[in-house]
Amino acid sequence: MVVSAMIGGGPPKTVLITGVSRGLGRALALELARRGHTIIGCSRSQDKIQALQDELPRSSEDPPAASSSSSSSSSSCKHLLTAIDVRSDSSIKEFAKLVVQTRRVPDIIVNNAGTINKNNKIWEVPAEDFDMVIDTNLKGVANILRHFLPLMIERKRGIIVNMSSGWGRSPAAEVAPYCASKWAIEGLSRSVAKELPPGLAVISLSPGVVNTDMLASCFGSSAALYPSPETWAPKAATMILNLTEDDNGASLTV
Repeated sequence: MVVSAMIGGGPPKTVLITGVSRGLGRALALELARRGHTIIGCSRSQDKIQALQDELPRSSEDPPAASSSSSSSSSSCKHLLTAIDVRSDSSIKEFAKLVVQTRRVPDIIVNNAGTINKNNKIWEVPAEDFDMVIDTNLKGVANILRHFLPLMIERKRGIIVNMSSGWGRSPAAEVAPYCASKWAIEGLSRSVAKELPPGLAVISLSPGVVNTDMLASCFGSSAALYPSPETWAPKAATMILNLTEDDNGASLTV
């Protein structure tokens, strides 16, 4: 991977993060905002979106945080957070239109939104649980790519980070739907990498093992033995900010 000597990753950037309201997404958004970058974020929970909006640092020229509507926060604020489900292609299409209207086309996209099935053998995983994992972890990423990649291609630059997992590169029992979705992310990323024009790159990135709600779902109380999202975020932020088009098609780990 090509790594800049600048820890901050150069000039301020606009970063879109899905699943921004909790876990890795929230910690990454706060870390990047503290470094002076602009955050575009989406998540299903309006309450959690508003809580994050209130916590994100704002530049001196920003007005006081305005109350978010069900679709978006005030476009006059530096950051743009909105309550959207990545599983809805039509919602992501409208989100992309809003981003263009507010002149916040991202320099970096972090496809972070994800979920996991409860530990269970595949024949005991309810169909609706399987669908939730695939629709969020895989189709959600495809929806973002469908509507945001053309904006990056038009600008002839952009980095897309698709969050993968160690379980997207090696198997584990009782999380077959999750493994399937993350193996698919690895394949999707490598295939899309071959389709991108110069100036753009797509990377699959495993966060490593981090103490999130999803890890606790699998590991139980032993999840607390691993680093918190807040501990993870500084290293992850630096790594993401320093990705370049030379990293196109790579499978990396924080």
